[in-house]
Amino acid sequence: MTRFHKGRIVWAVFAVLLVMGCVLLWNVFPTPALGFAGEHGAIYRGPSPTGAPPELASADMVTRGAYLTKAADCAVCHTAPGGQPFAGGLAFPTPFGVLYSPNITPDRQTGIGTWSDADLLHALHDGVGKDGQRLYPALPYEAYALLADDDVRAIRAYLFSLPAVHASPPPNRLAFPFNQRWLMGIWAVMYKPAERFRPYADRSPEWNRGAYLAEALAHCGDCHTPRNLAQAPDNRAKFSGAVTEGWRAFDITPDRDAGVGAWSDAELAQYLQAGHAAGHGSAGGPMAEAVDNSFAGFTPADIRALVVYLRSVPARGDPGRPAPRTAPATEFPREALTGTDARGRRIFAGACASCHGWGGVSLITDFATLTGDRAVNDPSATNVAQMVLAGSDRRTGGGAAMMPAFGRAYSDSEIAAVANYVTARFGSAPSHLTAKDVARLRRATAG
Repeated sequence: MTRFHKGRIVWAVFAVLLVMGCVLLWNVFPTPALGFAGEHGAIYRGPSPTGAPPELASADMVTRGAYLTKAADCAVCHTAPGGQPFAGGLAFPTPFGVLYSPNITPDRQTGIGTWSDADLLHALHDGVGKDGQRLYPALPYEAYALLADDDVRAIRAYLFSLPAVHASPPPNRLAFPFNQRWLMGIWAVMYKPAERFRPYADRSPEWNRGAYLAEALAHCGDCHTPRNLAQAPDNRAKFSGAVTEGWRAFDITPDRDAGVGAWSDAELAQYLQAGHAAGHGSAGGPMAEAVDNSFAGFTPADIRALVVYLRSVPARGDPGRPAPRTAPATEFPREALTGTDARGRRIFAGACASCHGWGGVSLITDFATLTGDRAVNDPSATNVAQMVLAGSDRRTGGGAAMMPAFGRAYSDSEIAAVANYVTARFGSAPSHLTAKDVARLRRATAG
């Protein structure tokens, strides 16, 4: 080989490595959650967007803290199935192993009973526990870093008003090197905001309130924004949808087909507060938990502020994605739809049609209507399969709806068949789930 050819090979290898390095940096380089809003510019002179709503302005700190704790959705993550509220132990399956949420009741041995205001501020703002140990970003401190100090103090006051529960979660099960907590210090430097939420002078007080609720307290981006290679929210695709805990968190940008651009403000507000909007379907999985344990307790003004903020986020979307199907299915039940497994029709007839209706419009409850539902209009059928697997039992909060879990009654291939049948019959495009896909969805929620 001549020196000339060797030189070309060296330069080719260098170019490939350079491109790979640029791609890697692009995928991990942080983008701020509110970067789309531009610079702050002039000094904001409106009412503070932080704290509890005006209705609770004269309430005591514990009452204000109760509202903020609910807005931050703390109970969902810190309560295990069948466990005591806030006592921890909920499993979080991740690509790197399983994390368990800690006990945040005021128990002095197993909870946060010895934590001061400063300790909780350090944890939520910096991702560092009382013992100096780095915390994993399953605690969304990249969002909570925006919380006002007074709001954190109110949250602590409320948590310390709760009964102390003596309970220790199971130890985390993470593979090396992800079990090395010091690495989270690097993650925090890259992705944790360095300052609290600052309102924008060129935006309305309602927008600023919505931004504070969505970005700091409700941390919507942790579910609805896809992750980069470092598992941080990739705000270049802000709110464009992602898979969380085995469920699809849908696009909530103003895109008309993929997002909520075709929804009226009243429909979006109804969905947030009740977990259901006519013509758009019902919440399930983590979103149903967020509605019932958090959004259902928001004041109407705070829900309106959230809607105002969501309308301002840049629209994302898939140009090839078909518009959601909103008309009821009119075909008379037949043995199979083109390209679907005949088993799907038989399972639907035996287990689903009596509640959901052959046309997709339920005669029992609007919560069971499939026409226009986001899940059946998702070609991946992720949430359709998850609803069949896990069911839904919503008896509190935003609404009441119950669907049995069929995960033990049907095999992975049968669940794939009925999910594909449902999207083909009621959705805008048929899905093509396989038994392997369903098995993966089971594992994603197993803990």
